[in-house]
Amino acid sequence: MFIRLTPVVALTLLSGCTLTNSTQNHQQTLAAIQAVETNLNSQITALGSQVEQQSDYIQSLEKKIQHLQDRTIDMQTVTLAKISEQEKKIIAPVAAPIPTPPAHGVVLGAIERVTIDSIKQTFDARVDTGAATSSLNAVDIEEFERNGKKWVRFHLSDENTPSDDSNWIEAPIVKFVKIRQSTNTEVERRAVVELWVKVGKIHEKAQFTLADRSQMSHPVLLGREFIQDIAVVDVSKKFVQSEEK
Repeated sequence: MFIRLTPVVALTLLSGCTLTNSTQNHQQTLAAIQAVETNLNSQITALGSQVEQQSDYIQSLEKKIQHLQDRTIDMQTVTLAKISEQEKKIIAPVAAPIPTPPAHGVVLGAIERVTIDSIKQTFDARVDTGAATSSLNAVDIEEFERNGKKWVRFHLSDENTPSDDSNWIEAPIVKFVKIRQSTNTEVERRAVVELWVKVGKIHEKAQFTLADRSQMSHPVLLGREFIQDIAVVDVSKKFVQSEEK
């Protein structure tokens, strides 16, 4: 036996189903919204906690920086105080040492007579404390080899002594030096030799640079390296250790 539903009853049943589905969807939507809000609230709470922790860390760093600044200021204050104390100390001026003759009492004048042992000849020499090295007015310079070493021969020239075969000076070359004259931009290479020389009581081996001293007043120059620890110089006198020719 079939039951026939009237249109009104059918519509009523369909409407009830529709309302039921709508209510369920609405509840599901509300539940989803609540879940999102809960999640957002959790994230906001977590972010707030992180911000609070970072704020505490920043404050800790600021305290450390302030502490370091305070220590720096204290150290600067102490340093300035020490410097001030040192500046207050009065240092007594030290008088310039007065040159005194060495133990043997040798004094040289501004000009002395110098004897070159190898040729047994005597020349006028200028004693110059302003020059570091000694030099000779060497002419006719010839370099050569002897027993595998570099040697040089030359004449020591002055206005009074003629240059001939009897007064050649031969010596091994100790080294070479480069000299640039103030009036010339070119660098000149000069040989340096060692010779035994005698000045009054002084008899020493000295190094001499071979140079063109033809424009100078004296063929020999004695510099500080020869004078030091041997004698003192009195520039107001001449021929203290020798006689003028």
